[in-house]
Amino acid sequence: MPAYLIVKADVPAEADRQPFDQWYENEHLPDAIAKFNALSAWRGWSDVEPSMHYAFYEFPDVETVKRIASSEDIKEMIGEFDRHWAGKVTRTRDIVGELQKLTA
Repeated sequence: MPAYLIVKADVPAEADRQPFDQWYENEHLPDAIAKFNALSAWRGWSDVEPSMHYAFYEFPDVETVKRIASSEDIKEMIGEFDRHWAGKVTRTRDIVGELQKLTA
């Protein structure tokens, strides 16, 4: 079943949100999907907490996500993220396996 790497980033300074958004759109998301060989990726800003940005990377299964989460590729991506946003943006990562999916 599909599984997801979910990255939650807190961008507390309103002045940083637009540059963060552009960087993520033009550099980070395309680089991540290519390096991780993800099936898909999407991202968005929370409507409830405006400083929260979420990115979702889809993989075939939890084992694949775990392998990516401990890979050299993710360490490289974390280093690049920190180079741009250390001290300005904090983030957490989670791995979620799809358990049930209903469609209309």
